[in-house]
Amino acid sequence: MAKLSIIVPVYNERNYIQETIRRLQEINFNNLDKEIIIVDDGSTDGTRELLVNLPSECSIVLHEYNRGKGAAIKTGLIHATGEIIAIQDADLEYHPKEIIKLVQPILNGQAFVVYGSRMTGHNPVGYQLYYFGNKLISLLASVLYGCRLTDIETGYKIFTKDVLNKIKLDLNDFGFEAEFTAKLLKNKIKIVEVPISYSPRHFAEGKKIGPKDGFQALWLLIKYRFTK
Repeated sequence: MAKLSIIVPVYNERNYIQETIRRLQEINFNNLDKEIIIVDDGSTDGTRELLVNLPSECSIVLHEYNRGKGAAIKTGLIHATGEIIAIQDADLEYHPKEIIKLVQPILNGQAFVVYGSRMTGHNPVGYQLYYFGNKLISLLASVLYGCRLTDIETGYKIFTKDVLNKIKLDLNDFGFEAEFTAKLLKNKIKIVEVPISYSPRHFAEGKKIGPKDGFQALWLLIKYRFTK
């Protein structure tokens, strides 16, 4: 039986991490084993103390200091033993049960990479600047790389571990999202999008990504398109 490795990058998510893990544990994949790998990226708000009490079937990896979401994901990839990888943010903007439908195109042999798209359903917008910024970033990716994508900044990225043999990931911050997408597309690896539900949160609730990350994503898409 194939195994799914669910990587949960965490930074200062004291209010959400326990519920996130509880929901992930409740998911039953009839045709998949699963493992949950939590990478705490130097949290200072008490998140680490909560991780101590998690069930033993969860693997916990600690960064000594905050290195960035990309770094946390790369650490998770080192520890992942599954043939399929899923990234689950710890803030519950994304609903864990939807991983079930996101892995199906891979299990059916229709895709090697699946993105959960927030833009193809009837989801709340949240911050309009972020909404239109994401549409611009995704449009640029589609034009530069000759594809049709609606949400490259999504936190839900599901892929076979084999695709990592074709790309080298360098970035440690939120630039991971654009880097991963650009390098997949440049290597002619098709990305299939599946609609997902989305519950945007506000900065007062702990939202971390900012406008500078959007500008970085635009630059990275151009950079990787025209460099080797």
